[in-house]
Amino acid sequence: MTGNRNIRFSTRVRGSCLAGWIAILGGLLATAVPAFAQQVSREQDIVELRLGQRIKVDDGTCPAGQVKEISGTNMTSTGVVRTRKCIPRLGPKHK
Repeated sequence: MTGNRNIRFSTRVRGSCLAGWIAILGGLLATAVPAFAQQVSREQDIVELRLGQRIKVDDGTCPAGQVKEISGTNMTSTGVVRTRKCIPRLGPKHK
């Protein structure tokens, strides 16, 4: 009898560990996806900006070879404060 109980216990432990790993992987994937910068063609297309989120806007307001980056930098009582800056456009290198 004690042998069967140990087998059932070890199965439950493995199952709960698997569920834990699945939860950890799901959490990592959920946090990794927003890390990628999105790109839109107009600043008016940005509806909701989260704290720490970065969105690239290609509207032609920055010099050649650069793109505007809108980022949510500070949380206030009215919402997230947006900052705008021109950053180098990342793309294939040309000789």
